[in-house]
Amino acid sequence: MTTADHHTTPHAASAEVATVPISRCLARQVALITGASSGIGRATARLFAREGAAVVVGARRQAELDALVREIEAEGGHAAALAGDVRDEAYARALVALAQSRFGGLDIAFNNAGAMGPLGPTQDVSLDAWNEALSVNLTGAFLGAKHQLPALRARGGGALIFTSTFVGHTAGFPGAASYAAGKSGLIGLTQALAVEVAAEGVRVNALLPGGTDTPMAREMNATPEALAQVARLHALGRIAQPEEMARAVLFLASPASSFMTGATLLVDGGVSIKKV
Repeated sequence: MTTADHHTTPHAASAEVATVPISRCLARQVALITGASSGIGRATARLFAREGAAVVVGARRQAELDALVREIEAEGGHAAALAGDVRDEAYARALVALAQSRFGGLDIAFNNAGAMGPLGPTQDVSLDAWNEALSVNLTGAFLGAKHQLPALRARGGGALIFTSTFVGHTAGFPGAASYAAGKSGLIGLTQALAVEVAAEGVRVNALLPGGTDTPMAREMNATPEALAQVARLHALGRIAQPEEMARAVLFLASPASSFMTGATLLVDGGVSIKKV
């Protein structure tokens, strides 16, 4: 594949998105995804590749990233992986450089990497634990965007997406102060950047997932009883599969959301509105 194979002007997306591609609505696009070794990031990388994008995937675990690349390539897709820590500015720069050198540029950036952080009463949270959670969930996303935005501008625009949460935005949970604070900060970052770069054709939006069956969710809810309780909080009576969140990210990345910027997209199974 040549570099030119992966860049054209945006094109129409299908109104329907399934696991099997219908429209290849990201054909000739290049996407960067952090937190891609598992959960929402991994599902999004596979879906983006099926929809025609070349993907650069990042996370801390090289073996999991390499396995993901093999899966994508086995399905006929194109992917490259680079392991590292999103708190490291040099890593943020290197991910963008990989997208440019391997695939010719960057059209979509999904800053999805996150950490649960310390759980428990706030008075028991150490300053180091607080700072570590914020550095992953908020500062890491800032560093990613800082280096992604020039690359998106160079392509004449694109989509920048963050993974936030409903926790601390539409609902509060005891014992999750650092997680709520960092992820809520992403909403402010989303809105500020959306206004800052709109004139340059870059759209900036945030995904706010509800409970999703990911390793992080299972860490927070370590027993079947706890997971069942979380499911009951949702109006739909269940938590999501990562692939369901991936389809929402695809919407935000595609021309189907061409008039959306600065938005917080709740994909939460009704947890924000259920009161009984």
